[in-house]
Parts: sequence; C-alpha cells; structure tokens
Amino acid sequence: MTVVDDSTLHLLPQTPRLRALHTTIRDRSVDRDTFVLTSGRIIRQLVEAGLELLPFEPRDVQTPVGRTYHGTRVAPPICGVSIARAGESMEAGLRAVAPGVRIGKILIQRDPVTKLPKLYYSKLPADLADRHVLLLDPMLATGGTALAAIDVLIGAGVAQEHIVFVNLLSAPEGIAAVRERFPRVRMVTSSIEERLNENAYMLPGIGDFGDRYFGTDVA
Repeated sequence: MTVVDDSTLHLLPQTPRLRALHTTIRDRSVDRDTFVLTSGRIIRQLVEAGLELLPFEPRDVQTPVGRTYHGTRVAPPICGVSIARAGESMEAGLRAVAPGVRIGKILIQRDPVTKLPKLYYSKLPADLADRHVLLLDPMLATGGTALAAIDVLIGAGVAQEHIVFVNLLSAPEGIAAVRERFPRVRMVTSSIEERLNENAYMLPGIGDFGDRYFGTDVA
C-alpha cells in the first residue's frame, strides 16, 4: 500500500538526525528515560509542524533598536485534544510551544464484545467549535480510534478542515481509513510504516508506545 505526501498528509523531512532519533526509540533495549526524552524531541518537531498548518495573520512589533518588524502570529484560537492514554505523552510538547493552550481529553477503548471503538470519556473546552484543534495520539494503526475521536470533535462542532491529527508513527492502513472518512482532516507524522502485522502492530514499529512511555511494559 503506497501513501503519497500531499496537502492532507505531512511527513516530517526524513533527515539523518530524525532517523537517528527513530533508531533510539525503536531499539527494544533502550531504557525508559532515554525513550521518553528522545520521543519528546520528535513530538516537539511534530507539534511545530502541526502549528505551521494553521492560518496566520500579520503582526507588527517594535524591536529593541526601535525598528518595526512586520511579523505574523497564529490567527485562530487553538486547542489540543489528547487521546488517552498515549496521547497524553504529547501534551508537554504542545505546552512547550504554545504556553497556556487549552487541552481536552478523549478516552476511547475497544469494546471487548463488539471489538469496535467505544467512547468512555471526553472533556472538551466549551468553545471548541471556534478553535483549530491539534488531535494528539502517537500511533495511527488501523485508524479505528482516530475515526472515533474525530467523530467526537465533529460532533462538538469542529470543522474537518480545522483538525490537524498529529502522530508519531502512521500505518498506511490507518492513513487510508482517515482519508476515506474525513478527507479534509490533515495529518502530521514523523514516519509512514511499512504495514500492520496480523496483530495490528506496525512494522518495523515501536511496540506499544504507551506502555514504553509510562513504564507499564514491565512487571
């Protein structure tokens, strides 16, 4: 399955430095502190790339030497929404580049009987419909959770084109699912993986990101 980078899918430049960071977090033997620190560096790049997709407006400021600098600033109010639990790992990166940003949360889990994504909890700003939303989740695998989360945002009044889905790794299957259902939602990722295996893990992959980040992958 081939995925082409275009106006709705934004892949970080695959520089040697980014590949070195990926090498660290994909290493099964890396310690948790290094995993958290290194993934945070990639997440920071992803958030910056996501903000680049938002509308900007002119803003003039006075420099310390008395000159006017004709600059810009993000035009719309923004909001982050993390998909718990793994998406919470991306909140610090967003706050680092957008201090004071409001962050909502969505909890979606697979129903043990139907095997379908089920919404268990959401807490979103009351004025969410007036904001551009950075939806945060490190993994886009099958796309089931992403579709359910986007449904929640649209149900709260957010336009598709006002949603930027930010994730660390993306499987072609998940990208295709989001594109088919929500063609105007934009996605930002640092890697497009080869495919999913029979257990819906990405290849070459990273394992369970949430377990590795929060330290719940060991007894």
